[in-house]
Amino acid sequence: VIMQTAKQLMTTAIISVTPETSVKELASILASNKISGVPVLDSAGALVGVVTENDLIDQGKKLHIPTVITILDSFFFLESTEKMDKEMKKIAGATVADICSTELITVGPEASLEEIATIMAEKRVHTLPVVDDGQLVGIIGRRDIIQALIS
Repeated sequence: VIMQTAKQLMTTAIISVTPETSVKELASILASNKISGVPVLDSAGALVGVVTENDLIDQGKKLHIPTVITILDSFFFLESTEKMDKEMKKIAGATVADICSTELITVGPEASLEEIATIMAEKRVHTLPVVDDGQLVGIIGRRDIIQALIS
């Protein structure tokens, strides 16, 4: 069995976002491409982070849903509507910069399948950028690992 490396496993057609990408746009990119995460690149094309569907889910959890009581079909909010407006604006105006992970965990093109699987398991990351000489050259998702193990 030939030991597979990051170079063979990675996707080189990289779909990426910028820190300014809106959370709404990010959700649509992940869904339409059926991927679980993307690298975050700055205006110079440098890797600054990774953002995943888990970050999106956490974003949803952070939103405090207001407590509402109903009396005779009238709604009463148990907190100021200003606070609620602020929360709603926060989620509507959220960008990738607000939710992405900037703790960079990357692998080199020669990293073995075993090394990659270990990093994913130990660090609980499912999207690993492949970096060569400081340049982003590919991306490995959990699906790529599963495909490699099946074939």
